[in-house]
Amino acid sequence: MQEIWIDYLNALDAKALALTNDEILDAVSKALDAQGRGETVIEPRVHLVPESSDKGHFNVLRGYVKALNYAGVKVVGDFVDNYKVDLPSELAVLNLFDPNTGVPKAIIDATAITDMRTGAVTALGAKYLARKNSKILGHIGARGTSYWNVRLLDHLFDFDEIRVHSRRPESRDAFAKRLEADLGKRIIVTDNWQDCLRGADIMVEASRLPEPAPLFKTEWVKKGAFVVPYGTMSALEFDLTDIMDKVVVDDWGQCGPGKPFGALRRHVDEGKVTAENLHAEIGQIVCGMKPGRESDEETILFWHRGLSTTDVALGAAMVDKAREMNIGQRLRFA
Repeated sequence: MQEIWIDYLNALDAKALALTNDEILDAVSKALDAQGRGETVIEPRVHLVPESSDKGHFNVLRGYVKALNYAGVKVVGDFVDNYKVDLPSELAVLNLFDPNTGVPKAIIDATAITDMRTGAVTALGAKYLARKNSKILGHIGARGTSYWNVRLLDHLFDFDEIRVHSRRPESRDAFAKRLEADLGKRIIVTDNWQDCLRGADIMVEASRLPEPAPLFKTEWVKKGAFVVPYGTMSALEFDLTDIMDKVVVDDWGQCGPGKPFGALRRHVDEGKVTAENLHAEIGQIVCGMKPGRESDEETILFWHRGLSTTDVALGAAMVDKAREMNIGQRLRFA
């Protein structure tokens, strides 16, 4: 049998690659475009819950991107109390494979990938679905994906005002301090949801609730706003979708009826959001098959649950850059 070597990138390698905002957005955009063209396979995520979902669980994501010639499987742990032991709430590993032979090609610390690709999908959603002159961002949540939401959104929109909120004061203060250092602008820290969200042009909800609770009030959403809720447990009032001109998802296969978790889970399971009244998947918009925002008056909601194909695309970009920079290790597999 021929020799098989695997590219291995650990967390330090991933950091050393220092992917730029545009490199991240470009990689994820290519994955979304391929999805819209029907050139991907996205298997709905599955979960492993060791004890209880409010404590933590594992997500297993599987996908294939034809243009990249990679299939991938990512396993990500999501444990809300990890901060108590000085760990991020999400830790992940991505495995890339040759889709023609099954040969393993790469093992990558995907903790940063998870954060970056989530932020990129939020930002690309806003690129196509938010008003071009959006100047106020309200963001709930301070976990790793939250940083990349704000960073990549600001890269595209250069906000005049960024408001953030998180349940723990020390978490939201540290989040704002990091953003101020990296973005070079003042961040407004709020101690409640209303002051953070009401009247914002772009409203992002990335909370970590132990159970569904209607903390995101419909009345706070102004005409023409762009709303992105993606907490594991829903924080939305049930009538929020009633004021939306368009509802867009990342992948209906993962968002449809009977699946666990998600911001619009009740809305889907009770028939308020259906395949028939859904406007589009984001990939269909990115590839030009369906329109995005068509007027400043449209109020639009984008629900994304996480795309395995964006993990694969960002992992492939990291492997390519690592080879150019001679970063990482080569592991003998066979």
